[in-house]
Amino acid sequence: MIRSLYRAPDGKLRTDLQPDEFAAALTDSRGLVWVDFSGTPPEEDAPILLNIFGFHPLAVDDALQESHVPKVDDWGQYLYIVLHAVVFDKDAQDGEHVDTLELDVFVGKNYIVTHHDQLIAAVDRVWTLCQRDERHLKGGADHLLYELTDMLVADYMPVVDEIDEAIDQIEDQVFDRPTPDTLERIFRLKRVVLHLRRIISPQREVLNKLARDDYPVIDAQDRIYFRDVYDHLVRLYDINESLRDLVGGALDTYLSVINNRMNEIMRTLTVVTTLFMPISFAAGFFGMNFFQPVEDPLKAWTTSPAFLLALIVMFLTPLGMYLWIRRKGWM
Repeated sequence: MIRSLYRAPDGKLRTDLQPDEFAAALTDSRGLVWVDFSGTPPEEDAPILLNIFGFHPLAVDDALQESHVPKVDDWGQYLYIVLHAVVFDKDAQDGEHVDTLELDVFVGKNYIVTHHDQLIAAVDRVWTLCQRDERHLKGGADHLLYELTDMLVADYMPVVDEIDEAIDQIEDQVFDRPTPDTLERIFRLKRVVLHLRRIISPQREVLNKLARDDYPVIDAQDRIYFRDVYDHLVRLYDINESLRDLVGGALDTYLSVINNRMNEIMRTLTVVTTLFMPISFAAGFFGMNFFQPVEDPLKAWTTSPAFLLALIVMFLTPLGMYLWIRRKGWM
């Protein structure tokens, strides 16, 4: 779907601008054109981007591939910017994971072109705001770019909160009753946090460049707005690092709990083995053909006192071993 917004110099807003009207609208530097390509095929987008807007083929090829990390390229008359939106899916079949949605943006003096293969909530919200109030377009293309980046970064915080909540659930599960599924979930969240870090880090540098570098299409007065978004990304990066530490701590705690539980099991089995070892020895000793004597000297083993003595020994020996183990503090 190709949609467009055009704010004329007199403030009138048009939402029905057709592709064959883009060139005429771009000739008036006092107006502002926003064209959004959403899920359209490359063969339909490329002629408009190349022939009407005059973007470089390499920049157009990058925009249509949708496989780049956040970056900003200065092409003189316009900027090509790659940003990423994030969506946290906690109900997926393979467990929690973060989906990244690439947003390619071309920014000129009086136009902004956005391209994305999937729906991005932040873009739709800014689009709706501009339709309701044309004053959002009055600040120019660079200020509209700020609103897009600000809305895009604002959607990171709910994702971070959901990841934090998932980590809290795992920590409770680790102390309650950890299972192999708990370990799998810990590693999934670890991958989620690392993936989020790989997105926030370069995107932070993109906003840093927009806030500090001298780009012709970015007004000096608007750089402070990008600096505000940059500060948000710095905070998100720090929070993400804290989440990574929490996931690492949850993994260490899981391994410690499992190790302690294994030690408890081994101690119990050791105590049981120690208690019954003397009984096994006594039963094995008195069970050796002594109760069918063939010579007179062995008849003493078949008397009742000998049998009672054997029972007493078999009872007192593990009891003594138990008291000795308790005294040593092994139980």
